[in-house]
Amino acid sequence: MRYSHFTKNNRTELSILLKKGYSYRDIGKAIKKSPSSISREVSENSVNGIYDPDKADHKAYVKRKYSKYQGMKVWENDEIRNYVEDKIQRFWSPEAIAGRMERETKSRLTIKPDTIYKYLYSNYGQHLCCYLKSHRYKPKKQKGEKLEKEFIPNRISIEERPNIINHRRRYGDYEGDTMGRPKWASSETLTVMRERKSRKLFALKVPRLKYAVEGFGIILNDLNVLSFTLDNGLENIRYEKLNVSTFFCHPYSSWEKGSVEQGIGLIRRHIPKKSDLKNYTQDDIDAIIDIINNTPLKCLNWKTPNEVFNEHKLQLTKQPIGYIIKSECCT
Repeated sequence: MRYSHFTKNNRTELSILLKKGYSYRDIGKAIKKSPSSISREVSENSVNGIYDPDKADHKAYVKRKYSKYQGMKVWENDEIRNYVEDKIQRFWSPEAIAGRMERETKSRLTIKPDTIYKYLYSNYGQHLCCYLKSHRYKPKKQKGEKLEKEFIPNRISIEERPNIINHRRRYGDYEGDTMGRPKWASSETLTVMRERKSRKLFALKVPRLKYAVEGFGIILNDLNVLSFTLDNGLENIRYEKLNVSTFFCHPYSSWEKGSVEQGIGLIRRHIPKKSDLKNYTQDDIDAIIDIINNTPLKCLNWKTPNEVFNEHKLQLTKQPIGYIIKSECCT
């Protein structure tokens, strides 16, 4: 049933049928509305527990008028509008914009994320909607139980990972993963790492999935790494060469390394699925990572990952692991 707003006649009919004792389902059939719409209309627009069609119509009118005004609040204030438009084009979320604005202006300017969304969805801000995060894809459900196979030698389960890592109480704990690619695309892929406490993201192109460990090694060269968390992909089978305490998630439990999974989701805003990485240089990827690392986050009290990471001087000198990624002929 296609949705449409209640009219004054709908509300009058609804009121009469309610007084006669009809159920929501029967009323819905009579006025061509779903039972859930009838229930919502009665609960939201009744006054003191009584549904009056005139009062309900006025209440709905005020609510819609106020809702439209929320978007106008951004449009009518030049300072807020310029701030919102500048930050949204840097791929900041409305929540990040609202939090950072309040922080930078010391509460002189405040706005709710919902108000920014209202503005973006209005005629005034629709041209900026392309900078919003895309819809997430739901993972396919696993059919039946799969047997756990032990491929990775001396594997240490994430269950043995210390609580100081689990609760993000220190700096230097990282998560790693590789970004998937279409089957028809070139063999190039992206190795991605994220520091758990500061949420700083790192990414490096590698020519093939089998060089994932080499990619991690190059990123780790200049970092003071205390631990590393990976999944059970066969590309991680040579993890011991990294010389870092490494923990492995349970099979099919990618949420256990949620920080890097979320980081890959942020990269996907700039490199959509089914994209071929051969069309992106490492400089392009570095620019994307720089945008992400300079976006304020609520969990960091609206500081950026770069600000938090640099405050704690994580980039300490360390003996290089010495990995070199071999280049391969395109043939």
